[in-house]
Amino acid sequence: MSTAALFLPQAVAGSLASAAPLDAWAQGPRGVAAVTYNLGDQAYRLPGTGEPVEIAATVHYPKDLGTAPRPLIVQLHGWHETCADQAAAAARDAAERAKDWDAYAAANQKLFSWPCAPGTRPIANERGYDYLGEELAGHGFIVVSVRANGINASSVSSDENASARADLINKHLALWQQLSASGRGGLVGAFRDAATGKPQRVDFRHHVDLNKVGTMGHSRGGAGMTWQAADRHKAQWPAGVKVRAVMALAPAYNVMTEDMSAYEITKTPVAVIRGACDGQVGREAFSLAADATARSSAGFHQVEIHGANHNYFNTQWSPDSGEVAAGDDAGHDDDHPGRCTEPGGSTYEPN
Repeated sequence: MSTAALFLPQAVAGSLASAAPLDAWAQGPRGVAAVTYNLGDQAYRLPGTGEPVEIAATVHYPKDLGTAPRPLIVQLHGWHETCADQAAAAARDAAERAKDWDAYAAANQKLFSWPCAPGTRPIANERGYDYLGEELAGHGFIVVSVRANGINASSVSSDENASARADLINKHLALWQQLSASGRGGLVGAFRDAATGKPQRVDFRHHVDLNKVGTMGHSRGGAGMTWQAADRHKAQWPAGVKVRAVMALAPAYNVMTEDMSAYEITKTPVAVIRGACDGQVGREAFSLAADATARSSAGFHQVEIHGANHNYFNTQWSPDSGEVAAGDDAGHDDDHPGRCTEPGGSTYEPN
């Protein structure tokens, strides 16, 4: 993900065109700490439906916050199972093999419920980008990775799903604006050590520059981040917030629509990254994003990563994590197990 680690800081700091290295980047890695916050599984209600959504996130930041306010990067995951119900996952797999679709639906409902049933932990979908948060924080950024399990379990779809994700991001940004400006608000006393879960005091007051915000969204999160940064939705940004760059990682837009005007961004640089073996998002991600930024004066950038699939950008979704419902979405050639294929049949050797 070095491409992401370069695009966002360059764009947030100022000029992508000059490719001038950030002072923070040039200084090299520094010590990083991580905390979480969770204001409750039902801290927010979706407009219109009233369905519950959590206000929770993981934060990576430099241990030495220094004196100058630091740019903020916000990350948002996409659509994935919400509850780590191993029995339900096994039952769903068995039902799929047996083509018992009633049993499949019943098991799926348990995996996509919110809040999760008592005794069942939520899948920490936001932790799948820890590697990127650590990298960026090591070079001076504060990185907030937001959990959106409630939206994944909700009934909202298509553009309404993107709108809901954008609204959730704005809720988090408002909390950070209040915390940094005055040391007050819902995040006061809410931080816990990401490894131990013990309460952790971190003085972010006056240390977060909400005038320099970069956003990264993966899959449905990519659509949500594009919606949030779109020209027609800037009025919904919290006071004092300025989004300087957007990165859509394998973005899953509502591909049935021909009207991308609600996602149109004309004054903010946008990058789109997609894996060549993505089994969920095809090359239409580039064209839809390009349509949404067709008149952009700030720049549109696209990168296709040879051999990459969709899920593995989020380590929680990769089978190597051992997490419930993790899987490889790429197609594979039975005669050449080391190869993957994209929709349409093109074959690639994995990186």
